[in-house]
Amino acid sequence: MGYSDHVLIVNANLVTGEGVLESGAMRIAEGKIAWIGRTAEAGDTDSAGRANGLEQVIDARGGWLLPGFIDIHVHGGHGCDFMEASETAYDEITHFHGCHGTTTILATTVTASKEAIDRVLAAAEAYRGLEMPGARLIGVHLEGPFISDKYPGAQNPAFIVPPNKQWVDEWAGRYPGLVRILTLAPENDGAMDVIERATELGIVCACGHTNSSYATLLQAADRGLRHAVHTFNAMKPLHHREPGTVGAVLSEDRISAEVIADGHHVHPACIRLLTRAKPADRLVLITDAIAASGLGDGEYELGGLAVVVSDGVCRLKFGDSLAGSTLTMIDAFRYVVRNTGVSVEQASRMASGNPAELLGIADATGALAVGKQADVLLLSPELDLKRVWALGNPIYTAT
Repeated sequence: MGYSDHVLIVNANLVTGEGVLESGAMRIAEGKIAWIGRTAEAGDTDSAGRANGLEQVIDARGGWLLPGFIDIHVHGGHGCDFMEASETAYDEITHFHGCHGTTTILATTVTASKEAIDRVLAAAEAYRGLEMPGARLIGVHLEGPFISDKYPGAQNPAFIVPPNKQWVDEWAGRYPGLVRILTLAPENDGAMDVIERATELGIVCACGHTNSSYATLLQAADRGLRHAVHTFNAMKPLHHREPGTVGAVLSEDRISAEVIADGHHVHPACIRLLTRAKPADRLVLITDAIAASGLGDGEYELGGLAVVVSDGVCRLKFGDSLAGSTLTMIDAFRYVVRNTGVSVEQASRMASGNPAELLGIADATGALAVGKQADVLLLSPELDLKRVWALGNPIYTAT
């Protein structure tokens, strides 16, 4: 992939891992963050607005510079689903979410037949070697099929199967490093062995769509489980005598917690509870977006199940479950800042730094620091998305 002209951004509130640098400036060169400092230290620009005649200069006008968002749980967008397993669909999804601030993405499956999952893995393996029009697809999140039939949510119960260590070995052997997250129900027979094996293979094991008791989830953490998908949704709830899955996620620091911050899946008070219960480095914003994201109300499909979207809320047509979301990462980011008391800096960590740490890619992305990939967002002071760069390439500019 070629790189754009060098860019100098000035007069920004620059969010780094160490805090917010006011009146900050950043240089992007050859796909990397080349320099960070104060605007006063950036040097003079010529009459054409270029520093030293080499760089495009962008005035942030007091806006925010953030690391690009990393969405580790997303099924699709703009009419396409990762289960389609095609380059055309993946182009549409990565472009759409790239234009909403996501610069790194995991193709997330649904509970489906092994043949359908195999097709997604093959397509994602081929796609991650191509140039992408937006967010970079770096791997796959297998949400199922090893989940609980008591909490299927919008997963198709016809394809739920017991945990299968041989399948995990096969997938990891055929596509090394491709499967990044595996969501399963730890209470199912054989799940503990799968958690242990997947962890050995470098796959992050997550609880989700689970009826796990508090004790069972702690046992799973002992075997390697480190993450919880869409916390509060499709899992055994908190009770004061049986803390359940939610109680274990809230109280166990080894487990990081996703949250869908759209105002429908989780009440803002419960998001505030998460921010108080979990260490700052154990909270992750996701979208759980489906193909309907970016489109209007209507009827759609998720994993072979009919979904109705009304007022932006996705529900199964035949059932009472929410069915993913129409959320984007910039909307999730704004929601937690405006509705839960989370600072811009902490929201950035939830949307970028923490998922980067979880996936083991924090040396390359997830924070604004010299030498890291130039995965960069420019927001207005009011948090409107103005520009997106992925690997230094401009992939979105607000009109």
